[in-house]
Amino acid sequence: MIYVVIDTNVLVSALFTRKPDSATTKVVEFIVTGKITPLYNSEIMAEYQEVLSREHFHITENERNTLFNHIRKKGIAIERVSVDTLFIDDSDRVFYEVALSKEDSFLVTGNLKHFPIDPRVVTPAQMLQILGEE
Repeated sequence: MIYVVIDTNVLVSALFTRKPDSATTKVVEFIVTGKITPLYNSEIMAEYQEVLSREHFHITENERNTLFNHIRKKGIAIERVSVDTLFIDDSDRVFYEVALSKEDSFLVTGNLKHFPIDPRVVTPAQMLQILGEE
């Protein structure tokens, strides 16, 4: 089982790409199919809700709810592990700390520079390599 925390930017990218075989789209598909298990907490779900509800994204309530239901149904709600690390944007901290809460989990992000250098912090394309999909 592969456990992942999905950064919000990956979800946004997956919902907007015109390429159905893009790495971000495949990562989201793997949540739906159960190939990866998302980890989340209430703060992450609140950020997903806030960002994906922004009018300029034009994401329907039905699209959001479908995605959130898959994350909740296929995922694991888990508490974060506090770390003493500096972040460019402290709102990213929760994603990293939730990833640290489960052994052998990954944080999938399109913004590697926002997180500490850590082998568990990977891009969507790197996640596909880990899964043997690329």
